[in-house]
This record gives sequence, structure tokens and C-alpha cells, in this order.
Amino acid sequence: MISIVFIGGGNMARALIGGLKAQGRAAQEFLAIDPSAEARARLGLDTGVRTGETLDQSIGAAQVVVMAVKPQQMRVAAAALRPFLREQLVLTIAAGIRTPDLARWLGGYRRIVRAMPNTPALVNAGISGLFADAAVDAAGRNAAQAILEAVGEVLWFDDEGLLDAVTAVSGSGPAYVFYFLEALDRAACELELPPAAARRLAYATFSGAVRLAQASPLDPATLRAQVTSKGGTTERALATLEAADVATQLVRAVAAAAARGREMGEEFGKDH
Repeated sequence: MISIVFIGGGNMARALIGGLKAQGRAAQEFLAIDPSAEARARLGLDTGVRTGETLDQSIGAAQVVVMAVKPQQMRVAAAALRPFLREQLVLTIAAGIRTPDLARWLGGYRRIVRAMPNTPALVNAGISGLFADAAVDAAGRNAAQAILEAVGEVLWFDDEGLLDAVTAVSGSGPAYVFYFLEALDRAACELELPPAAARRLAYATFSGAVRLAQASPLDPATLRAQVTSKGGTTERALATLEAADVATQLVRAVAAAAARGREMGEEFGKDH
């Protein structure tokens, strides 16, 4: 029996299905809908779930419908889903799409949870921000949480507007980390370290520092100060970063991402 239907068969759908299967869910419990034959074939091969090109009556028996399409595709996808809705929970993971807009496209249907996961979900190391419409009961919230917890941590928010900030910090955040890793890798190579060693040093340093921060009761500023000896190499490096105002620029970058999230809500939330 189908329990969860995914509309959209991309990376995040694959991650969520994989995480749920690892917890013991059977492939027969899932159905993934995607118009792309290539995406359906890849998802079927990777996960073993049934796939389809278009929605059909089988969606009516599902408990949860996960909207895993791009923001600009959401209005059309919602219109296709609307005739099949009964009592299912609708879980949307599209950046910027607000629940009132989605509810309108679904004909006033409000059993909606909006989530913002991130790509480390692909290795079960993600974190997701969630917001539930007032029409969602405890069972619906628990169902949404169970799906996202299959690939990482979950944080609930009472204010949907904060999900734009979540998108900017953790949704887009992996790209900031990769940007920093790219630069650290490049710096190591320019100092004539062998490329394989350069990358290994960069990755291990970053992951080790994060593990240390997570295990410590101290805040990042204090941890940074503990590594920085007066007159030493770290102090010289940090002085260069401070002179370039790197921290302020990063804060501005995250704020710009949050602003774009709000813009996307306005842009893609219109009926046109």
C-alpha cells in the first residue's frame, strides 16, 4: 500500500526515500511522480520504488504527499494534485513558496507543512526547518517530522517568515562551506602541497573543527581565540581576513540569500 507520494523525483526525493528505507520502510510504500523519463529511471534504479509520469487515483490512499518540485513548478504541480486531495498531509520542500499561496492553489486545502531541508540530507547529515499551518494536527506534524528526521535533524518554527532565514543559513549554507573548502584547497596547492594531500587536509580540518565545536560548551569566538596565539601564524592569517572584512561580507551574503527567498515567495506566489 502506498503511504507516501513524492511529486518530483530529484535529489531530495531520493535522499528522503533512502533515509526512510534505511529505517525499515518498504519500497512498496512509496510512489514518485516525475514527467522526466530519465529522472524516473534513475530514481527507480537507486531506490526500487514505483514511479509514474502523472498523478492517478492511487494518490488518494496515501497518507503524505511530498511536493519536491522546483519553486517555479509548484503552482502547476499543485493544480494537478488538487483533484486527488482527501485527508493527506501535504509536505512542501520548495524554497520560497509560502503556505497561503500553496493552499490557494490547492483550492483552500490547508493540511500543509512547509520544510526547508539541505543537501547533506543525501548522506543523512541534513538539518531542516519546519512550519505547520494551523490546520495540521499533531499526527500530521509527527508524520512530517518523521520524514525529515530520516535524513537529519529537525527544527520547528512558529513563524513561517523565519523559513527565509533558515533557507539562507542552512539551505544555502552548504555552498558557503564548499566555497571555503575550495579556497582552502587552492591555498594549500599554491603552497606546493600535493593536490591529494591539500584536499585531505582541507576536508579533515573543516570536519574536525566542526566536531570540536559541537562537542564543546564554548562559543565559536572563544574557540577561535584559543587557537590564536599572540604573534603566531593563526593571528597573522586572521588579521588578513579581518582586513578584508570577510566576516561582514559573509553576514551580508546570508542576508542577501534571505532577501532572495522573500523575493521568490513574491515572484512565484502570484497567480499568472
